[in-house]
This record gives sequence, structure tokens and C-alpha cells, in this order.
Amino acid sequence: MPHSDPAPPTRRVEGKPRVHVTRALPGVQPRMAELYDARFNDEDRALTRDELAEAMRSCDALVPTVTDRIDAELIEQAGDRLGLIANFGAGTDHIDLDAARRRKIIVTNTPGVFTEDTADITLALILAAPRRLSEGATMMRAGKWNGWTPSALLGRSLRGKTLGIVGMGRIGQAVAHRARAFGLDILYHNRHRLPEAVENMLVVRYAADVSELLAQSDIVTLHCPATPQTRRLIDADAIAGMKDGAYLVNTARGELVDEDALLAALQSGKLGGAGLDVYRGEPDVDPALVALPNVTPLPHLGSATWEGRVAAGEKVIANIRFWADGHRPPDQVLTGLV
Repeated sequence: MPHSDPAPPTRRVEGKPRVHVTRALPGVQPRMAELYDARFNDEDRALTRDELAEAMRSCDALVPTVTDRIDAELIEQAGDRLGLIANFGAGTDHIDLDAARRRKIIVTNTPGVFTEDTADITLALILAAPRRLSEGATMMRAGKWNGWTPSALLGRSLRGKTLGIVGMGRIGQAVAHRARAFGLDILYHNRHRLPEAVENMLVVRYAADVSELLAQSDIVTLHCPATPQTRRLIDADAIAGMKDGAYLVNTARGELVDEDALLAALQSGKLGGAGLDVYRGEPDVDPALVALPNVTPLPHLGSATWEGRVAAGEKVIANIRFWADGHRPPDQVLTGLV
């Protein structure tokens, strides 16, 4: 349900709004330069906190990405002209939405454009971890393959196994749709159960509790946002409740997993392997974790397609144009959701 507070009012910007883009955006910067007084980050590096604060003091619209932590302190220090935070990406857990509401700053995102790409990467990891593809590739690059043998790099077949999906939004449902083709039985947990018609269409079963899902799943894949309730959702206790030899896939947020507990479970053999595209404290990744042979590590590639990035940039452009013209942006985020 939406928060009872009214949404921040729109306001018309006279002339070209000054727009500060925090990272290089493929394919759309020339158009943004035509439409706005746009400031770009040609170095394509994460801005320092001081640089981000300076940008927020001097622009009408900020275009951040997941690498920018827009907390309450930065929002409170922002200039009076800042009226829009047009996030490049669907997730907004790196932005303090309540602080933005207090300052009457509208926040938008780019929902839907990365759904299929992220689901594809998830399926790649669901395939790679049980079939030990990362180990095989490492062996080939090192020149250590001595030819085919019946016992080399034996993995686990997918057919007949149970895939547990935690979070059944757009991406979770797209993963379920793909996973059926591999003969996986699909169990899911969501904050709200899907309608029966959707469950029947996807051929999925509902687990009322995460622990129930973990206990029954051979492979667990995470597709929920990072909130105070979900941070370290997969901790030592949760892992203890998983099947011996199970696999964990995470393409959502690194904060969902206690990486120390995951490392210990992978080293001990409690878990058979993991496929990871996101990490705690990116880009500082635990070298011991990614060095494990039973981990398939990717450098946050879930949304990394040309088509998806351009589509997200086009949504950002549309949100800024609507806002600058005094209209409600099409992808305005409502704060205070439960």
C-alpha cells in the first residue's frame, strides 16, 4: 500500500534543467546533451562522496546508479534546486527514499528493462554451478586438461531437482519461466503469495516460510531487494537448514548473504557450490571467496547488455522530461511501501 503522505509535487523547470550523470551511460549521452544542461562523468568511475555532494548542490536532476550511496545526510545537504533523482536502474535501496520525501525530491527508477537480461544471467549461473563450468574453464586456460575420462569433473544434473526462488517479482518469474525448460521443480517464497492463476501458469509451488524453501531446494536463487528484513537473509543458521550439497545463486544484492558464513559452508562442503554476480561491499570482494573452485564468480553482469542499458537510459530521459515539464514522471517511486 502507498504511504499516506501525498507524493512530492511536480514543478516546471524554466530553460534546460541542469542534469548531473554520475556514470557514463551507453548510447544515450548525446541525446541527453541535446535536451539538458548535462554534466557527464567521462572517466566512468564512482564519484567520491564529496564529488557527489557537490553535484547535488548544483543540479536540478541527479542521475545516479547503484554505485552511488544517496543517504539522508547527502540529501539534506543538497541544493534547493535539486528536485529529481532519476535513478539509472530498478533498485532504489541505495537511495534514502524517506529523506527524499522530506525534501520533496521526486525519485524515479527504470523498472522492467533489465528483467530478461538478469534472468538470463541467473540461468547461466544455475547451469554453471552444478555442472562445474568455472572449474572446467579454469582447467582449460591453465593447460591442465588431459582429455576425457568417465570420472572427470562430475557435476549434478538439473532435471528433477528443486529450484527455490526467494522473491517472485518480475525477475523471479522470468527465472521460473526459463527454469521449467530444464526440468526443474520450482518452489518459491514471496512476501505475498501469487494468484493461483499465475502459479498454475508458471507451474510453481508456494513455500510460506523461507526456511521451508531452503530445506527442500537443491538450488536456491535470490531475487529480493536488500531491506532491513532481508539483509543477511542467508546466514549461518539459514545455510545450516539447507540440503547438504545444495547450491546458492545470487544475482540480486550482495547484502542478502553473510559471505563469511557462505565461505565456511563452501569450504566445508556443506554447500556444493555458488554462482555469484553480486557481493558485499562491491567492488571490494573477498579474494578467498572468489578463489574457491566451487564458486562461479561474475563481475555484476546481470544487466550488462547494450540493449538493456540503452533502454534504461531512455527511461531516465523520459522521466526527466516529464518532470521538467511539470508532469508526474512515468516511473516515479512511491516511498513508504510495505
